[in-house]
Amino acid sequence: MRFPLALSAKIAAHIIKHKLRRTPRFAMVLQLEPLHTCNLTCTGCGRIREYSTNLKDMMSLEDCLASAEECDAPMVSICGGEPLIYPKIEELVEGLLKQSRIVYICTNGMFMRRKLRDYLTAVYSASWEPKLAQLLGEKLITEKEAETIRKGRTEKGPVISPTKWMYWNVHVDGLEYTHDLIVEREGVFKECVEAIKMAKALGFQVATNATVYKETDVEELEQMFAFFSWLNVDGHTISPGYDYDAAKKDMFKRLGKNADDFFLTRKATIAKFSRIEEWGRKYTIFGTPVYQEFLAGKRHLTCTAWAIPTRNIRGWKAPCYLMTDGHYERYQEMLDRVDWNKYGVVDGVARDPRCENCMVHCGYDPSGALGTNYQAGDNWKNFKYNFGARPARREEGAKVQAYNGCSIGKGHLAEAKAALQPEDHAHTGGCGSGGAAQPAPVAFKAPAGKKIDLKPQ
Repeated sequence: MRFPLALSAKIAAHIIKHKLRRTPRFAMVLQLEPLHTCNLTCTGCGRIREYSTNLKDMMSLEDCLASAEECDAPMVSICGGEPLIYPKIEELVEGLLKQSRIVYICTNGMFMRRKLRDYLTAVYSASWEPKLAQLLGEKLITEKEAETIRKGRTEKGPVISPTKWMYWNVHVDGLEYTHDLIVEREGVFKECVEAIKMAKALGFQVATNATVYKETDVEELEQMFAFFSWLNVDGHTISPGYDYDAAKKDMFKRLGKNADDFFLTRKATIAKFSRIEEWGRKYTIFGTPVYQEFLAGKRHLTCTAWAIPTRNIRGWKAPCYLMTDGHYERYQEMLDRVDWNKYGVVDGVARDPRCENCMVHCGYDPSGALGTNYQAGDNWKNFKYNFGARPARREEGAKVQAYNGCSIGKGHLAEAKAALQPEDHAHTGGCGSGGAAQPAPVAFKAPAGKKIDLKPQ
């Protein structure tokens, strides 16, 4: 099956239950932001700037779990900020799983291996030695870390463990050069790959999520999908980059960049996603085939932002994950008080000018499951896609030159570093600590349309 049977059945049962009850609006996925603190400053992300006065604030564990109970979404996506910074992330995951939720931990990957080592330390026995040998051989852990794992865990409390009900959802916006450029730090892609390899070796489910921008190379996206398919990643979320207010303001104020040069218009989104249905057949793309048709410009959908609500330190964010017209104390209060007919695009006409270029998954992916067209056979399309065979591993992914930047000394700051430390840089490549063996240097040409930024980040 493309997705685990238990997960697909749980979501299908949730939809059928509310359809039979004729519930006008209900939650499909809760976007839970327990904090907005982050260790990266990704270009195009306005979240930590929008809530910049509250970066030290966090939702309590009790409030997080109560919010999940309140909207009763079958799936909870823990995001932020960087959720692995949240001090009670293990307790939060444990609590959500006890509520029978499907849990996604949306992470930039930088602290992920630390959490995986915590799991190993908690479960270690002599029978784990072959696995430790494998991890050491692949340089996913160090000898010192292996010794710490062998000593076992002394502190009490839960750890994040493998289960069919949880995914690590790792942010990856392209191959090494592109991703490190977008997250504004070299070495991040390499660390993401090492974390994914380690998680898969330990039996976790892992997905990636990517945002597509104006300069995103479509061929590179295909290479990225093939590469991670070869690494046995379980699926991918992909969505167009949209010029929401907080991101636009951040780009201009912090980077002096014009958002029009970075984000996609609706027309540009359709052009970028013209092959999304082909990708859906070749790779395990999360999201309905109806939403894929929408991205490819083959049909209209009405925004259903209320189906993927966002809960954060200020309350229930309305009307959606990306636009903020207020916060509400209760989910039902938000459903009742927001005039949903003011938002979205209907028959090609934007009800709100801010919605004009939005085709983002948090507004339209649930539309593909909820606002189905029976004459177009949408229910059958969704059923066949979700319960059909999983695409085969792409062996050609082994040939992808994923490390095309920092790890071979050709990152976006390579020229500046070489000018400052020419001798050292030639040997180190200026890369962050990822733990993997370095590929042999090869000739590199920056992707078309990309400029090397020499400013320190």
